[in-house]
Amino acid sequence: MVEWTVSTMLESDMAHAFISGSNKDMTATDTQKNLVYFVGKQCPRRCSVEQYAIALAKKFVEEYPKVSKAKVWVEQAPWERVFVNGKPHNHGFMQSAPATRTTYVEVDDKGNVNITSGLKDFKVLKTTQSGYEGFLHDQYTLLPDVRDRIMATSVTSTWKYTGVVPDYDAAYNAAKAAIVDAFYGPPDKGVYSPAVQTTLYQMANAVLDRVPQIGSIFFNMPNLHFLPCNPVTSKFDNDIYVATSEPHGNIEATVTRQSVQPHCKL
Repeated sequence: MVEWTVSTMLESDMAHAFISGSNKDMTATDTQKNLVYFVGKQCPRRCSVEQYAIALAKKFVEEYPKVSKAKVWVEQAPWERVFVNGKPHNHGFMQSAPATRTTYVEVDDKGNVNITSGLKDFKVLKTTQSGYEGFLHDQYTLLPDVRDRIMATSVTSTWKYTGVVPDYDAAYNAAKAAIVDAFYGPPDKGVYSPAVQTTLYQMANAVLDRVPQIGSIFFNMPNLHFLPCNPVTSKFDNDIYVATSEPHGNIEATVTRQSVQPHCKL
């Protein structure tokens, strides 16, 4: 089972609707909604978000001559089959996966197809192997250098495909696995992160190395702070932390292959 949230936007010559009040050849919202369901019905039983978005965008362009470009966004909710006593449940599902999968597809009336996929709300955390030192200190700086801290973030990433992708599900899984491997490092000792910026760059390169069809990748990674807590009856012993929504850094970057233009971060 999958749950998709689909948004569509059409570019067409509709100046007369604004200027003269004529709705001639306008593709109504109701029509777009029904085409979303129709194309979903026509798709194979197991279909990636990219395959569906491409099929829907092409249908808009082919069906309506006035449409010069169709844009389709799809988000896939993280439903997974429930396991009971170690066995997959016949009809039970729960939202336990740690990320929402996304894709954005553009198809124009000349047959050009652009695909930008990614993930969002991917929360990751490690309790050690992270620090932040050597940054600028002046009269306005209260933050001390630290060699050991909790590192946590909610990853949003989009990547643009520039090559033929034989299996979008496999490409997504490979990209996500590369992000995980670069963030955490080996299971026995991890990998040290001197800053979110460094880890972001390592994650981007890991994805580009593992998925050759990706030409450009964007990351947004806010710092999610967990601050040491000093209980009133005892001293802090690296055991109690407070999650805080106080002002935090928001780190962004786009990493591309040589000769590839950065894509819009969406």
